Amino acid sequence: MTNLLVLGGSGRTGVHVLAHAAKRGHRVRALVRNPDDVRAPAGVELIAGTPSNIDDIRKAAQGTEAVISTLNNSRASDNPWAKAISPPMFMTDATRNVLTVMGEQNISRIVINSTMGAGDDWARINPMARLFVNISNIRAGFVDHNGVDEVVRASDTDWTLARAVALTDKPASGPVRAAEAGTEKPGMRINRADLADFLVDTVEHGTWIHQAPLVWNTRG
Repeated sequence: MTNLLVLGGSGRTGVHVLAHAAKRGHRVRALVRNPDDVRAPAGVELIAGTPSNIDDIRKAAQGTEAVISTLNNSRASDNPWAKAISPPMFMTDATRNVLTVMGEQNISRIVINSTMGAGDDWARINPMARLFVNISNIRAGFVDHNGVDEVVRASDTDWTLARAVALTDKPASGPVRAAEAGTEKPGMRINRADLADFLVDTVEHGTWIHQAPLVWNTRG
C-alpha cells in the first residue's frame, strides 16, 4: 500500500487512476479545483487547489510517498483546431512545482502521463503527423509535454514518463504493452482506463524508472 498524490484526478484519465488506486488498497489524495464536481471512489481524499499554486501542492503532498500526474494542456474540445484553454505551459510549470515540493518533502517517485512524440520521440513520428501537429492547435500540448520531459529528466527523482499513443474513452479491454521507443512497433490506441491501470501498476512495482516507454493496447 502506498500513499499516493494524484494530479489531474478530475480528468478523463485521472478519474480512472483514482478508481484503480483505491481498488488496489492505496491511500489516495487528489488535488482538484472543485472537489464537489469529482465523483471520487470511497476513501479518496479530495483537496481543493491547483498545481499552479505551489502551496496547494505542499498541502496535498504531505505524508504521500509517490505522485501520479495525468495533467493535460486542455483545449475547448478534442477538435485539433479547438482553442487552448490552459495557460501555454501549464503542465511544465505545474510539474516544476511538484518536483520542488517532492524535494522539500523527500518524495522520490513520480509517474507522468506523457504522449507519443514528446521529447526525443518526436523524430520517430511520421512526417505527415508532425506537419499536422505543427499546423493545428495540438502543437501547444506538444510544446508543453516537451517542457515536462525536460524538467523531469533534469530532476533527481525516480521518474517515469508513460508516453501514451492515441487515447480513447472506451472501456478497459487490455492487455497493455509498453516498450522503449524504437524497440517495437506500437499499436494505434490505448483506452484511458487501461492507461490508468498501467500508471498505478508502474508505481506499485517500481518499473520503468528513468525511462519513457510507449504504452498501447495490443488489441482493439
